[in-house]
Amino acid sequence: MISTNQFRNGNHIDVDGTIFKILEFQHVKPGKGGAFVRTRLRRASDGAVIDRTFRAGEKFRSVRTEVRRMQFLYRDGSDAHFMDAESYEQLTVPEHTISEGLRWMRDSEQVDVLYIDGQPADVQLPSAIDLAVTETEPGVRGDTASGGGTKPAVLETGTRIQVPLFVDVGDVVRVDTRSGEYVSRA
Repeated sequence: MISTNQFRNGNHIDVDGTIFKILEFQHVKPGKGGAFVRTRLRRASDGAVIDRTFRAGEKFRSVRTEVRRMQFLYRDGSDAHFMDAESYEQLTVPEHTISEGLRWMRDSEQVDVLYIDGQPADVQLPSAIDLAVTETEPGVRGDTASGGGTKPAVLETGTRIQVPLFVDVGDVVRVDTRSGEYVSRA
């Protein structure tokens, strides 16, 4: 069992039979009344984010998590296929459960697959990743008054992001995987 005073960002808990990941939490002690914990939780099954408040000291079932290094093979439209690098065992995960992570994964790339209670549930990616630009319009000097500005670009994974005007096709850019924003050229 895990108590509210043992919450940590990234922990998984079981709330009424549903597994959630703690994104952020805040202990609140009002001047009048009992203390409580305000949390932001992501449902493991579909990725929905909710805000929930618990009484201080409330207990939950702790969820056993494990991370395994796997190779992302390909996606076929409904499932993403992975292979365990040690046992060569193949695994399929429904695309809708890891759709956010799939935006940033290249075929044959090594990734960490998160298992929750023995079932694959999510893909853990670094906070920033380097990807090549495969399609963008040429940036024309003088398009903006300040010399800055952005234009749409398609990355090698098929994801569309906004990049500065000086980025061309073939450039490798660093992208923040949490927000989906351009960080710098790599």
